[in-house]
Amino acid sequence: MSVTGIRGRVWSARSRRRFKQALEGYLFIAPWLLGFVLFTAGPVLASLGLSFFNWSLIRPPRFIGAENYVTMFSEDPLFWKSLQVTLIYVTTAVPLQIGFALFLAVLLNQKVRMLSLFRTVFYLPSVVSGVAVSVLWLWLYQPELGLINEILRHVGIEGPPWLVSERWALPALIGMSLWTVGGAMIVFLAGLQNIPRELHEAAELDGAGQWARFYHITLPMLSPVIFFNLILGLIGGFQTFTQAYVMTRGGPLNATMFYALYLYLNAFTFLKMGYAAALAWIMFLIILVLTLLQFKLARHWVYYEAARG
Repeated sequence: MSVTGIRGRVWSARSRRRFKQALEGYLFIAPWLLGFVLFTAGPVLASLGLSFFNWSLIRPPRFIGAENYVTMFSEDPLFWKSLQVTLIYVTTAVPLQIGFALFLAVLLNQKVRMLSLFRTVFYLPSVVSGVAVSVLWLWLYQPELGLINEILRHVGIEGPPWLVSERWALPALIGMSLWTVGGAMIVFLAGLQNIPRELHEAAELDGAGQWARFYHITLPMLSPVIFFNLILGLIGGFQTFTQAYVMTRGGPLNATMFYALYLYLNAFTFLKMGYAAALAWIMFLIILVLTLLQFKLARHWVYYEAARG
């Protein structure tokens, strides 16, 4: 037999083996793929088609083209109001959450007694149900009997009406968002523990103080973690729903009408399913554009040690 024939048989055997391995792999993940197509990808694509229809769940869908999108941008002031409220929340709450999570992570990275207990206590609120947290903060923000205003009275300050005030409702929800920074804190803590101790020791020998080491070593080494938490915070901020739904229902005077809440109200209160689908796709495009923008800007401030040698 010629050398060419032998090589052909070898490659044929390898191809059959690779095909068999690939087939086995796809069979193992087939349940997940089937579930993804039926319950995720399918509904997502269906919602895109639905955004071009007028459907109230009671009557059959009626095709109206791009009318939902035209109405959204030109005739619906609540669309712009909800987008404004959400943007204010994201641009305020997300930086505060990242800063507070980093502050807690630095504190919990010290060698102190009962460190595991402190880490558990600070992380625990992030795994509590959003509805339960909202009910708790409803009591804390209660103007007359709430704990926050009661503490303020003891120091001679008359607390605001918080959730019933158009001026204070959104800042109250922004302040409440700091309650659930435990997840970001854990990620920061892992990043801090991954920074080589030799860098700090060398800088200390060169006379660098604590703040200088934090600014020139810790922050650059943590920049990938900051970027990761920024992306997650951005996506989560645009999807804020539970707090506003449970605590304010978008009031007072639409001061907390978040985009996701407005989408929900259109779908399940006003029964405008097509319009709600259009709102969902606009939110997806906004999040996509902002996320891609962050990835583009990241190359100017995110430091990857492996990539730069």
